[in-house]
Amino acid sequence: MMTYTTRGTCCRQIEIETENDTIKSVTFIGGCAGNTAGISKLVAGMKIKDVITRLKGTDCKGKGTSCPDQLSKALEQILVEQQ
Repeated sequence: MMTYTTRGTCCRQIEIETENDTIKSVTFIGGCAGNTAGISKLVAGMKIKDVITRLKGTDCKGKGTSCPDQLSKALEQILVEQQ
């Protein structure tokens, strides 16, 4: 389990559970409840690299980041730590 502190989003933290190269679960603390719950359900069971590719660079209201983008950054950090 990894807890990632976000930057520049309504969501304050993201809790991520992975197994090998696959996401088991994602929980967003804060943020838009419906959107973050939907993202969590969509990415469960997906490969980490596939989620990074799909979500990296997603922008929310010109902030230069978003909850999905912050998730991609957290996942990149997990990959680095796995090496």
